[in-house]
Amino acid sequence: MWGEFMDTTEKGKKAYGRAVDSLTPNSKLFSNCLKAFVTGGLICIIGELLKNGFTSMDFDEDSVSLLTNMVLIGTSALLTGFGLYSKLGKFCGAGTIVPITGFANSMASSSIEGKSEGWIMGLGATMFNVAGPVIVYGLASSILVGVVYYFVK
Repeated sequence: MWGEFMDTTEKGKKAYGRAVDSLTPNSKLFSNCLKAFVTGGLICIIGELLKNGFTSMDFDEDSVSLLTNMVLIGTSALLTGFGLYSKLGKFCGAGTIVPITGFANSMASSSIEGKSEGWIMGLGATMFNVAGPVIVYGLASSILVGVVYYFVK
């Protein structure tokens, strides 16, 4: 069976192409893009509503940003813990990867996967598998931008 796929002739390449086409699910590009757009937009609208709500409570600008982010991150982590964020992600696709909620989901889901290894080495350490590269590249890029800004100015 696999021998025909190892064939590098034109006939073998066509057989491989037919096999790949038969096994690859059809992409629903337009509906996937629409779901992602609507979902990402709804998450942003929720963030704006939270921001406006905290602003109307007479919090200063820094507190409003902090509270809005805390609610979005906390809600995302809570939904991940209950297994609802992954269901939402399967239905809505890339729209749930709006940076703050998507990152919170990544952190929470990696922690949940490591739970069986214990609190410190499991839950705590697996969080840094996701956060580590983000922190390293974030710091490195901010240093690079700072150096460029220093010399340009």
